Amino acid sequence: MAADLFLTGKERSFRPDEIIVSKTDRTGKITYANDVFIAMSGYSEDELLGAPHSILRHPAMPRCVFRLLWDVIELGDEIFAYVLNRAKNGDEYWVFAHVTPNFGPDGAIVGYHSNRRVPKQSAVDTVKPLYAQLLEIEKSNPDRKAGLEQSYAALKATVGQLGFSSYDQLIFAICR
Repeated sequence: MAADLFLTGKERSFRPDEIIVSKTDRTGKITYANDVFIAMSGYSEDELLGAPHSILRHPAMPRCVFRLLWDVIELGDEIFAYVLNRAKNGDEYWVFAHVTPNFGPDGAIVGYHSNRRVPKQSAVDTVKPLYAQLLEIEKSNPDRKAGLEQSYAALKATVGQLGFSSYDQLIFAICR
């Protein structure tokens, strides 16, 4: 296994009163990382600043969730999502993420801001099977782009089949 995909199988956690905070530019490169983010990620501030936020991407996360996230925030809207991250040493940690665009004086998006909190375990247990199904769809197609399109369509269909009009509504229903 490549070093950048090394996984320990160990789960990290942070305290419920802590918030992981980061800011990125429009392309997703990290411009700010708070101390909790630095500690949880296992990277130094110097390693994080300027790096793509995807440095934390865990291979068990379906790409369609990130596509949805980008689709929403690039329109100037906020999104909430459950995300499994991978620390530098291969440990993993779940977060309940809230991502919002930052606007400049002219009203244009200049970057993004994300707060991550400790998720409820019941919510993580609910979202894991959905994410596994979406990831399987992505992996089952030898064409990565086609696999992403299929999983994205499946995510949207699942949201609708469960009676929700948006992914956020589904996520908040899981939170309760």
